[in-house]
Amino acid sequence: MKAVNHSMSNHQGMRRQAGFSLIEIMVVVIIIGLLASIVAPAVLDRADEARIQKVQADFKSIQTALKLYRIDNFVYPNTEQGLEALVTKPSITPIPRNWKSSGYIETLQQDPWGRPYLYLSPGEAHEYDIYTLGADGVSGGEGPNADISIWDQPAQSE
Repeated sequence: MKAVNHSMSNHQGMRRQAGFSLIEIMVVVIIIGLLASIVAPAVLDRADEARIQKVQADFKSIQTALKLYRIDNFVYPNTEQGLEALVTKPSITPIPRNWKSSGYIETLQQDPWGRPYLYLSPGEAHEYDIYTLGADGVSGGEGPNADISIWDQPAQSE
């Protein structure tokens, strides 16, 4: 009978040590929370930087297509024709005479916030302007909400 009691007490002792205590779990959760509060801002800043880099890459692609359009047709598409003139032949005057049958760009990309890029021709200070209104989609703003134009200088990495 003593042997049975001894094995039962060993078995109960093993049960107590098999899991984590509430305090141990809380300590782990607190540590994870602290790490997340340190890492999250750095990751979010990187996401904003990546969006701006995507905008700059899209601008270069659109700008190349606009230059090719101008070489063939002697003018840039006007504001009414918009960037869509790079994909499909405009039906709005001035109708391009030498429009390339395959177009100048396969598809128009949207900005990183899911909206089409905006285009003006003639632009305010250049022959054309390409821009996006940033994360908030409203003119003006700072940080990720700032407007980005093709003529803005890309931010220098430190």
